[in-house]
Amino acid sequence: MKLVETLCVDENELRGKVVWVTGASSGIGEELAYQLSRIGALLAISARREDELERVKKKCLRNNLSDKDILVLRLDLTDRSSHEAATNSVLKHFGKIDVLVNNGGRSQRSLFVDTNLDVYSAIMELNYLGTISLTKHVLNHMIQRKKGKIVTVSSVMGIMGAPLASGYCASKHALQGFFNSLRTELTDYPEISIINICPGPVQSKIIQNVFTENLAKSIENSGDQSHKMPTDRCVRLTLVSTANDLKEAWISDHPYLAVCYLWQYAPTWAWWLMNRMGKRRIQNFKSGVVSLFLSPLQLCGVVSCSCNTAWQVVFFLLCFC
Repeated sequence: MKLVETLCVDENELRGKVVWVTGASSGIGEELAYQLSRIGALLAISARREDELERVKKKCLRNNLSDKDILVLRLDLTDRSSHEAATNSVLKHFGKIDVLVNNGGRSQRSLFVDTNLDVYSAIMELNYLGTISLTKHVLNHMIQRKKGKIVTVSSVMGIMGAPLASGYCASKHALQGFFNSLRTELTDYPEISIINICPGPVQSKIIQNVFTENLAKSIENSGDQSHKMPTDRCVRLTLVSTANDLKEAWISDHPYLAVCYLWQYAPTWAWWLMNRMGKRRIQNFKSGVVSLFLSPLQLCGVVSCSCNTAWQVVFFLLCFC
């Protein structure tokens, strides 16, 4: 994160740009709308809940934007037949799309052995297929203009594995693989940027709308989120990464960020550590705690109680990452 904050171009480079944000009715997407409106970007905000989008728009209008500067566009990512018309609606209103932020999606909290396969189908339909479907229509416009930015809010779960989120991790791995491959197909268009944002645990309402072992069940206890990164900080780093055309940004606090580096550079230790964390995480889940990540205190306890050498590896990464 220190590297991101020292980059030469700040998020104000997005002033006056047309930015389409999906999943804008809550969480990271909602905060993106607020910070982009303060910068002076022109906004298309989408989600399924139009009433919530109107609430977000009303708050954005306090930042010296006019009514026509913000387009509320109801969108269901799973209704792929509607994506072309939705793209055309944004183009009709603004005449262009400079930045698409693929932020819509849902997480998961359930064990694979307990989860119906239709849950996995729904996760992939929303998080993966819905995202690449919308991207396809917007990309056609960007290719015609020979410029644009496609920003996808993936997750650190797209570069590692974690218990209770096998379907979510699979969908984020799919997004990582797709957009990293798409980038290689666009070398004739150097001004079209493919940017993957990988947040760690962030304070948001995503936990309140997660997939569980069946499509009809919801989570009753969202758990403590105080150890997670504030949403506004995650979004600011996302916008700085976008302005600077970073291909990939891991946005997280330690010790979670250190675990990402462990997966990258010492995968054997990472597998060992995640197995230890996973056991504790599943125990917490069965006792009614649903957070995907252990708190920093719990994480340190898992490592220090298990193997001093592994903790030394994590400490080394904390010092040098």
